[in-house]
Amino acid sequence: MTREPAVAVGKEGRRYPERPIVGVLAVVLRGDRALVVRRANPPMPGRWGFPGGVLELGETVAQGAMRELFEETGVAAEPAGPLTVIDTIDRDEEGRVRYHYTLVALIGRWLSGEGVPGDDAEEVAWLSRAEIIDRNLPTAPALLPLIDLALRKN
Repeated sequence: MTREPAVAVGKEGRRYPERPIVGVLAVVLRGDRALVVRRANPPMPGRWGFPGGVLELGETVAQGAMRELFEETGVAAEPAGPLTVIDTIDRDEEGRVRYHYTLVALIGRWLSGEGVPGDDAEEVAWLSRAEIIDRNLPTAPALLPLIDLALRKN
């Protein structure tokens, strides 16, 4: 039996992938406010969502989520368990899969840092659900449902 060679998943390999890519999200709350970032890069540039990115080889989901959180915001948190899993599939005009991520959202308990935009974030803010809606911010589809779920579990 032959095995397929390993496929590198650099940023260039994320568009039109051969298989789903595992990503992680860090959901950190302080009271009713969530730490959110305005994305700088595709997919969904300019939209607000949770800090996150691609899981790296050799990382646990918790390690990856906390690493991405710190890289994008400078905030440190302790992993407090899984929140949910989300499939994000984006197709182009011809119906081909442009992006396919399986995202594992983890709850992080805030330890330190207020939030400063890092590598993939244009902006960082602690916002309540009401503030996001009142400001009519463009969001990733899962942002508000994840805030609701995290508040219920918190």
